[in-house]
Amino acid sequence: MFRCGIAYPRCRWVLPLLLLFAIIFLIIAIAAGSGWVEDEDAKSHYANMWKQCRGRNDNWDCKSLMENSWAQAVAALMILGLIFLIIAFIISCLALCCSLNFSLLPVVGALLFIAVILQFIALIIYPVKFNELIYEGQYYYTWAYGFGWGATVLMIGCGILFCCLPRYEDEVTGLAKTKYIYSSA
Repeated sequence: MFRCGIAYPRCRWVLPLLLLFAIIFLIIAIAAGSGWVEDEDAKSHYANMWKQCRGRNDNWDCKSLMENSWAQAVAALMILGLIFLIIAFIISCLALCCSLNFSLLPVVGALLFIAVILQFIALIIYPVKFNELIYEGQYYYTWAYGFGWGATVLMIGCGILFCCLPRYEDEVTGLAKTKYIYSSA
């Protein structure tokens, strides 16, 4: 006999864990030294959120991008998004892991949506303004930039779950009877 159902009590541990993964992804994206962008041809130009470097092998000429107001805005938005994400993670641990306080879950969802908006703006501004600044050749956005988008997607999903989870309070606490999606007789 095979049964397939949703185990809501696992949300108590899985959702904060997903937020922890989002924090790790975002720290990787912000602190990546190898860059968010690199050129297509000879790997002679790369840029991350903080600086851009040109050269070959060990001869690199690096300039700070923080001289540009758009780069400062991207850095500020990404760091603010990380701060909101860390606050949401702490509140989610308090609400789900320490004690069950379902009234805090919409607050976590709201914090996540604020962080998503900030990061979405930053992750759109960066390629647009970088392409305006550097207009020669083809450039590829690397895995570090992808980690920023990965954290954003995780936060969107978790934000939706945190907003919907208070409706399933009995299921999460284990008081409701398990509803099986599929059951082979």
